[in-house]
Amino acid sequence: MKDGHHEPVAGAADPEGPGDTGPVLGPDRAAARRRNRLALVVAGFLVVTGVSVVGALGLGGGGGSDDAAAPGRSSQVVHVTRATLTDQTEVDGQLGHGPQVPFPVKAKGTVTWLPATGTTLRRGQTVMRADDRPVVLLYGSLPMYRELGVVEPERPDAAAGDGAATGDGTATGDGGPAGGKSPAGATPSASVTRPGAAAAAPLHGMDVKQFESNLSALGYSGFTVDESYTELTANAVKRWQRHLGLPQTGRVGAGDVVYAPGPVRVAGTSARVGDEAAGGQVSYTSTSRMVTVSAPAAGTDWARRGGEVTVDLPDGRSVKGTVASLGSDASSASGGGGDGAGAGDGGGDGGGADGGSGGGSDGKPATVSVVITFDDQGSLGRLQSGPVTVRYTQKQRKDVLTVPVAALTALAEGGYGLELADDGTEGGGKGGDAGGPGRFVPVRTGLFAGGKVEVSGPGVREGMKVRIPK
Repeated sequence: MKDGHHEPVAGAADPEGPGDTGPVLGPDRAAARRRNRLALVVAGFLVVTGVSVVGALGLGGGGGSDDAAAPGRSSQVVHVTRATLTDQTEVDGQLGHGPQVPFPVKAKGTVTWLPATGTTLRRGQTVMRADDRPVVLLYGSLPMYRELGVVEPERPDAAAGDGAATGDGTATGDGGPAGGKSPAGATPSASVTRPGAAAAAPLHGMDVKQFESNLSALGYSGFTVDESYTELTANAVKRWQRHLGLPQTGRVGAGDVVYAPGPVRVAGTSARVGDEAAGGQVSYTSTSRMVTVSAPAAGTDWARRGGEVTVDLPDGRSVKGTVASLGSDASSASGGGGDGAGAGDGGGDGGGADGGSGGGSDGKPATVSVVITFDDQGSLGRLQSGPVTVRYTQKQRKDVLTVPVAALTALAEGGYGLELADDGTEGGGKGGDAGGPGRFVPVRTGLFAGGKVEVSGPGVREGMKVRIPK
């Protein structure tokens, strides 16, 4: 120490000297570190500020609108439109010529000729041949149930009871020609009729008139079309038989003709030439094309006679059809259990189907046959058969306001509403009560059809823009 001052000790560390390796920094390095820390703080602040600005400006996707940034909202906007809504139901059908009906042929013998499938038969043409005798088609609703001809007078020996005919044509006995019905006191000879001496009696009935109508339509005349089969009718029949190559008897056997409602198309045959003739060996259908639908028995309200339907054909075209008939008997879809599902005895409407389901033991619903016809056969083109789709209208609402069903939003207070699009055009401009984000207008819903729904309410009008929620 000199003059009261301490002398620095050699080798002692200078707190701010260049040789310091301790925690105390020099002035330059401490300032640099403070500057680095400040730069990091400023950079972080700028990043946070930048993200906030981007979010506030709506940049970085989402449609560029304030509404798009709101969670659960969609940018898809649709208009409220005015249209006609039609609720249609589709069922499968089969295009063809209708149900097959067997001919009730009563001819006996061996089948010697059969028609080809698809052949059209008209009045006077041959349905089949048995023992080389033709079975001729005629038009009518009554079946051929008896032989037609003039009633021959009874012979005395057949009607005289115990009496016997003598060689001169007289008869003796108590019965007389009418089997004991001769007037009291008449002598046996008074009631005797020589063979062929009495006039033949005409046969009467509606079946006679039906046959005579056909005979006249075939061009044979000389008789009156009525309910009496007279000798004049027999004479016309003989001419007809001559043209057919048959013995001219003037009588028509029960197996000589068969009736159908009109011209028919041969659907098929179940016999071959050489088989024994029997009824049902030749089946027919209508010559007109039609559609047959197996409709659920519990849902045939649409199948009213005369009702219009749309038929989608296999070639992609659609044509209009008309319901011609609805079957009265329901049957199981599998072909069994029809007795319990019928609409006949005890079946009632719905055909014995508990709860409207019905059907056989397999659980399938019972069905009813519906036949659909076409006024314009030419609209079907050349198609003869194939699967089709039948569409029928159940409900229709004309000139109503509609939106896609997806635009409906369930409201917390109940019911449905539409979210108005915030485009500055609804309800007095942007920011107004009707145009603000999240504004919902309650609506009443009507018919749902084709992905759209009928809407109504005081706040709904045509052209209004609404959102489809996510």
